[in-house]
Amino acid sequence: MERARSFPSRRRLLKGTALAVIPYSLLPDPRAGAQPQGYDYPPAEWQPASASNYTEAERPTSHPIDSVIIHVTQTTFRNALSVFQNPRKKVSAHYLVRSADGSVTQCVRERDIAWHAGNWDHNTRSIGIEHEGWVDEPSYFTDAMYEQSARLTAAICATHGIPKDRAHIIGHHEVPGTDHTDPGANWDWTRYMKLVHAV
Repeated sequence: MERARSFPSRRRLLKGTALAVIPYSLLPDPRAGAQPQGYDYPPAEWQPASASNYTEAERPTSHPIDSVIIHVTQTTFRNALSVFQNPRKKVSAHYLVRSADGSVTQCVRERDIAWHAGNWDHNTRSIGIEHEGWVDEPSYFTDAMYEQSARLTAAICATHGIPKDRAHIIGHHEVPGTDHTDPGANWDWTRYMKLVHAV
């Protein structure tokens, strides 16, 4: 007895024909223009800091995470990113927020210890967020930056059970022993905390 012949479906034929007509080299690369997502905050772009600029850990198991530290880069977004990726600089932050559009880049996993506070104890139990700009140039603190940074901070607080208050969301200048002044007098804490609470 002759077996029934199996014919491909119309959809499969059409799909195969389309690929046969269009060379693979001309098909768009699905990765083109796409950036890898942040590990801990999916809206972020992942641009890792040099492994020489942070300490691998297993937080919160190895160290509790109980605060967020707000920084200002004192340089451009691009320069700050290159500093984090330079193994000789010995500095990093978990996140970097761009001034113009509030774009968030993750540079260090939240489980790892970024070197941002200038105080080892605070490094071990905090998440550091750098913001593009200069402390004496408030024009860098755009609506987009405030809004996207506040969303990020609110997400970090939710993930780690950090209270959304000024005792746990602090400026770099509030870290004991620091000689830094960021985020400076032009950072609008009242506005920022309202945005954090609104998320």
